[in-house]
Formats: sequence, C-alpha cells, structure tokens
Amino acid sequence: MLKKNLLSIAVVTAAMSLAACNDTETTTEPVEPDATTEEAVVEPMAETDPAAETDMMDETDPAAEADMMDETAATQTIAEIAADNENLTILTAALQAAGLDTMLMEEAEHTVFAPTDDAFEPVLESLGVTKEELLADTDLLEKVLPYHVLASEVLAADIPYGTDIETANGATISISEDNVITDATGNTANITGTDIMATNGVVHTIDAVLMPE
Repeated sequence: MLKKNLLSIAVVTAAMSLAACNDTETTTEPVEPDATTEEAVVEPMAETDPAAETDMMDETDPAAEADMMDETAATQTIAEIAADNENLTILTAALQAAGLDTMLMEEAEHTVFAPTDDAFEPVLESLGVTKEELLADTDLLEKVLPYHVLASEVLAADIPYGTDIETANGATISISEDNVITDATGNTANITGTDIMATNGVVHTIDAVLMPE
C-alpha cells in the first residue's frame, strides 16, 4: 500500500514538471519581426553641396540677369540702333541726309527722342511734301533733328519732369509726368518707348515730330 502511494506521488510530480516545462517553452518563443516595420525605416537624407546651391542661386539672380541684358543690349551706337529699327527708317534717312548720323556714332553720350515712321506722316501732310522732298530739304532737317537730341544720357527714371531741358540746337523742351513732351511752340509728342540702350547713350521713341519755330 505504501509502495502504491509513493508511485502515485511520483507520477503526479512528473506530470507537474512536464507541464511546467511546456509553459516555459511557450512564453520564451521568439517573436518574428514585423515586415512592415522594416519598410517604414526612413533612409538618411543625402548631404547637399553648399557650393552647388550657391551656383543655382547665381543662375537665377535677377540682378545678374539684368546685368547680362544691359551688356548684350548696349552693343550698337544710336545711329546703328535707328538703322536696324524697321519703325525708324525715315529718321535714319533724315539723319544721313543731314549728315547727323556721324554725330550719333561718336563716343559722346546723347539722348535721342526718336519719331517713328508714323510720326512723320502728319508732317508730310502739313508741309504738303513727299518723303523724298522732305529728305532733300537739308536746311529744315538740320533745324528739326537736333531738336530731338540731348547732349547727355538721360534714362526714363532720370527725366527732370516739369523743367526746361536744353536740346542740341539750343532750344528747350519740357516733359510732364505722364511722359508728354512739349516744345516752345506748343507742339506735343508722347513718349511711347523708353531706355533703348546704346553704347553712346539712349533712345526713347515718340509719336510726333517736334517742329521748332
């Protein structure tokens, strides 16, 4: 009887030990890593070259672009600019007829208020002459053309509005803040284009011919 009890106790003890082992194995089972966790890892950002960033800024610098435009624009004299402009053909022919084109090819700086071809049409009608007849009247051209020239470079931003401005022939004109030129006889012309840069000055286009007394 004692032997049977001891055997029963041994069986129970073995069973409890086996159960304990099974519980330990279950709790220590390794956990597989989640695949989505690996994919969520963020790669470090690549380092940028400060010198490359500076070069990019220089390429888009408005001041640098403006300087480049000025350098490329100012490659011709005033006379050459007029000769290459399809809207200034009569003015170019008039300058050549009066022998004033050479003055506008010199290094000395000038400002020219350049009448367009359309601006000459009312003059031809009022004088009752053809373009060829006007170009042949060199005495008149020598009086009219210098009336459109200043003996210095005056950009649009530097125009002295409301004051008398002396022209190359000694007469005066004035310019209002709305860019209307008025001469001594009351003739007016609108400034239609500004700051056409030349190597020896600047050209502003106007829509009428100024006629001195």
